[in-house]
Amino acid sequence: MIELDQVHKAYEVEGRAIPALKSTNLAIQNGEIFGIVGHSGAGKSTLIRLINMLERPSGGRIVVDNEDVTGYASDSLRAFRRKVGMIFQHFNLLSSKTVADNIAFPMKLAGIYSREEIRSRVAELVKRVGLEDHAKKYPSQLSGGQKQRVGIARALACRPTILLCDEATSALDPQTTQSVLRLLADINRELGLTIVLITHEMDVVRRICDRVAVMDAGEIVEMGTVADVFLHPEHPTTRDFVFESEHIDEREQQADFAHAEGRILHLTFRGESTYKPLLGSIARQTGVDFSILSGRIDRIKDMPYGQLTLSLVGGDLEAAVAALDAADVHVEVLR
Repeated sequence: MIELDQVHKAYEVEGRAIPALKSTNLAIQNGEIFGIVGHSGAGKSTLIRLINMLERPSGGRIVVDNEDVTGYASDSLRAFRRKVGMIFQHFNLLSSKTVADNIAFPMKLAGIYSREEIRSRVAELVKRVGLEDHAKKYPSQLSGGQKQRVGIARALACRPTILLCDEATSALDPQTTQSVLRLLADINRELGLTIVLITHEMDVVRRICDRVAVMDAGEIVEMGTVADVFLHPEHPTTRDFVFESEHIDEREQQADFAHAEGRILHLTFRGESTYKPLLGSIARQTGVDFSILSGRIDRIKDMPYGQLTLSLVGGDLEAAVAALDAADVHVEVLR
């Protein structure tokens, strides 16, 4: 659905070209939810604004739905942007207009919809985002979560095929964030929209995305399925995001491990193996005793996973590791 081919972007500042995005290749598949995560200044906002050509690239090619949009002139660009909805961090609603009027606004701007089409579409969208009782209210009368739901409805007004989310949950509390993420997941599933979501919160990526790219200093440093990147981060920036989301301090962790005896293993379970009593049976078979140093069970989108850090002593340690491997458990030897 979206392809970036050697795309890069630099800004002119006092006569100097300051790179915001280094040469980037990226392919986002039709119908997937693709996350882009990075700290402030990593280049993720520049990247997402290039997709809908709010920013023009300094070089490279942007292809959307098999069309090279890089050189589009104003008329073609306006038609193209109707296919790309955008949700903003701070909602960007028109304070003097009601919920219904905010949702209708892009359709009125497009100038191709009748009054009846607009009325019908607005009624459909306020119901979809759960705001039927708030259509005549103004933004000042809404909570943050309700404002973002208006922003989502507005982004869907012209029936786009792509939805861009620029830090769409950063201004919301955790509970509201979860409800907005569920709404986006429902929209993706029911309408088949391709969603590109940028964030600095790894937990948002874990809850909703299929694949993720991690950005640092204007380039993608790691990319893959959310499960692979989240459970087995390789780049230091990715590790920082994952450990921060799990409230892990590596230095404190290493200090704790210094008090443990024997071999230390980090185990990752995926899917149904998360719930199987493997450790007890392996301990009985191999005579190994284990202590749990840390652990968690959670979900990545719809997939359950578990991660345990164990210290193992006594018995046949090699047989225990082999049995874990045979049970499709990823084993990382920490010591």
